[in-house]
Amino acid sequence: MRGTGGPGGAGGSGAADPAAVVLFPPVDVMRPRPADEIPVQAEPPRELQYSLKLDGFRALAFVLGDGRVVLQSRSRRDLAPEFPDIAAHLRDQLPPGIVLDGELCAYREGRLSFTDLLRSHPDRVRAGVPVSYIAFDLLAVPGRDVRSLPLRDRWELLGTALREARPPIQRVLATLDEETARAWFHDLREAGVEGIVAKLLGSPYRSGHTWAWRKIRHADTSDGVLLGVLGPADRPRALVVRLPDGRTVTTSPRLTPAQSREVGSLVGDRAGPLVQEPAHGPVRWVDPPVPVELRQIAGRQRQENPTFVRVRGEG
Repeated sequence: MRGTGGPGGAGGSGAADPAAVVLFPPVDVMRPRPADEIPVQAEPPRELQYSLKLDGFRALAFVLGDGRVVLQSRSRRDLAPEFPDIAAHLRDQLPPGIVLDGELCAYREGRLSFTDLLRSHPDRVRAGVPVSYIAFDLLAVPGRDVRSLPLRDRWELLGTALREARPPIQRVLATLDEETARAWFHDLREAGVEGIVAKLLGSPYRSGHTWAWRKIRHADTSDGVLLGVLGPADRPRALVVRLPDGRTVTTSPRLTPAQSREVGSLVGDRAGPLVQEPAHGPVRWVDPPVPVELRQIAGRQRQENPTFVRVRGEG
């Protein structure tokens, strides 16, 4: 069911009114800066919203006036062909002109499963892996670009927009209570929740990195950049990565068969010819480099080679 309401609200009529669509892809997303600790909430009036940082693909959802839905990744790729069921639910449940920011999330055995997002749509269907779109922000409503509004207003509009929405479309879990956020950070890790995003309630939506949003992830993982692969391009045994401190190192231990397939399928066609490197041995450099998640032993990062966790892909 499509929502109802005036053109300036979060609803809209079911008719595809071209004037209702005021924001078109591509749009650069707003990106949080990393932080080590969950920031402290101010005394009332409270200044921060805490929401779950989910393990999925980041995507802006554009419901357009011609019946199309675009799921734009951070790299501006349209993910809708890879997630046609989500695109259909967005088209059927929301009016033209709505633009959401959110996360595509897959679930397996009661936890978020990033690896299953890397599978093809037919493979996920055969395996019975459900996918949801979890919205955490709103960029436009029919007839109105709302990015200049503060988050507190956009959050209320998002709730109105999704009032009649049904799974797999839903709003992210969020709170103004710091202790609740800390409990989520501790208790939901086993469910695949990466951490917490703390956002200033007075912040407008602005493309690019911002200190108004801060992401607090579990401390044993960090972002890195995949620069090259060791072994066959389609089934590498290890990776050459750049760490946040600028060092270039080789991952250890050897990639698992599933990790090797994941990396090979995503970066194999970007790998160049074999080059002998004094520090790493025979390497196939990857162009362009790829963001990855790495794990290191806390307190021993400079002594230990990082372990590969996953390609961050479009997340």
